[in-house]
Amino acid sequence: MEFGYPEAHSYQSATENAAGTDRLWNAIVGNGGQESECGWCKDKWGLSWQITPRVLTAAIADPDPAAAKRAFDAMMTMRKIDVAAIEAARRG
Repeated sequence: MEFGYPEAHSYQSATENAAGTDRLWNAIVGNGGQESECGWCKDKWGLSWQITPRVLTAAIADPDPAAAKRAFDAMMTMRKIDVAAIEAARRG
């Protein structure tokens, strides 16, 4: 009998920069995992992970609602979060 993980069971890992994001993403997806949207992926055992660069968290919480929306909209087009693209979207 095979048991899987429910979607409600997941881990989030905050990363400091693009290199950290790439390292974790590649370790999970490159080792039999699967990409999803908006920084989500699954490891080879089916456990969900959200790899979240701190720059993304700061950008979507920007006090300027237009900057926050641009960052959020950019994130919605991504699989692995692209730190440079989030920063560019935040700046406008």
